Amino acid sequence: MTPDGGRKGVGVRVAAVRRQRGITQMELAALVGRTPSWVSQVERGVQPVARLDVLQLLANALGVSTQALNPDAPTPMPVPAVGADEPNDLDMARLALSGHPALGVLLSAEDRMGLPSLSELSRQVDDVWALIHAAKFAELSVLVDPLLDRLETAVRSAPDRERPALYALLARTYQALAAAFARQDEADAAWVAADRAIRAAEQSNDVLGTFAGIYRLAQAFVRLKRLDQAEHAATTAVRALETHGAAQLGRSEGLSVLGALHLALALVHARAGNRDQARSEIEEARTIARRLGADRNDFNLEFGPTNVEIQAVSTAVDLGDAGEALDVGARIDAGALSPERQSRLLMDLGRAHVQRRHVGDAVECLLRAEELAPETVRSHVAARGAIHELTLIAGRSAPAELLALAERAAALD
Repeated sequence: MTPDGGRKGVGVRVAAVRRQRGITQMELAALVGRTPSWVSQVERGVQPVARLDVLQLLANALGVSTQALNPDAPTPMPVPAVGADEPNDLDMARLALSGHPALGVLLSAEDRMGLPSLSELSRQVDDVWALIHAAKFAELSVLVDPLLDRLETAVRSAPDRERPALYALLARTYQALAAAFARQDEADAAWVAADRAIRAAEQSNDVLGTFAGIYRLAQAFVRLKRLDQAEHAATTAVRALETHGAAQLGRSEGLSVLGALHLALALVHARAGNRDQARSEIEEARTIARRLGADRNDFNLEFGPTNVEIQAVSTAVDLGDAGEALDVGARIDAGALSPERQSRLLMDLGRAHVQRRHVGDAVECLLRAEELAPETVRSHVAARGAIHELTLIAGRSAPAELLALAERAAALD
């Protein structure tokens, strides 16, 4: 592709095909998960289409090839969806989420016997989150299946005095599932898990836990490309905290939740192509992180100054600002954060190098990301898309390590 993605040439072709198909700008925006103003800017040549994945998104929505919109675009090879032909790492967790998780206890008192103690259940929930932060989703799937059954049974059978603590554990478990499903692009399951997390947190009387659940819900909506719903969920939560949550915002935990919600809004606006709003939300999160003064892990959000900068890198990549992403990334020391966060930073830096067509640097970043969290890199749609695009850029001169990585990620077929 040409460096600016054809700009006016691409925009003119998008407008022509859209009109030929009888599609309005609003309808096209809905199909690609962007705003009508973004579509208008593309068609007028104001908004460049410099990324192959964005061009492919427009082509798919219009029912044409990428070459119909930009003759210089390489012919893409289809990337199979995770789980299309093989089991997904979270298949067992998805089954555990399906239906009612504790039907037996409604029918028989026998199902209430032999449950682990509250402290043991708490330890198991901690283990679930440890696996999330290590991006070990297959192990998580095995562990969470019996744990959900035990927790759902316990909240229905325990003495009243123990129920708030059990509901809090249940909320944390569903939040973990929502996070895992979102990171593996299982957005429908993430939505279900987040909704259950919100309900359980409210039952536990944990106000901030409820807001943390809404953060997970917004993440699920983003993966579903329901950007309007994601924005609504996160915005209403921010407004409620800022208007009525003075007591909560006087605590570090409350600031962590508020900051994470601003990062969710930055993601929403970046995916919608709203550059100014995305950057404004990043600045809001930076201000909150400075008030915290240190990286924290309240509600397993890993919010703090370092994670804000990691999100700033991701936001810049989503907006196509590869140079900015690389500049910000060069200043980040993520060594104290979880392997999942470190891997995500390297993955986004790899995506930025792909946008710059820096094959060697991109491969190095993606391989380092894979070393830290192989399940993330081999199954994450953005990572697999970057690997796939990298093989197209490299062509016949693709290095052996890139081809091996593409094979492991199933990004060649």
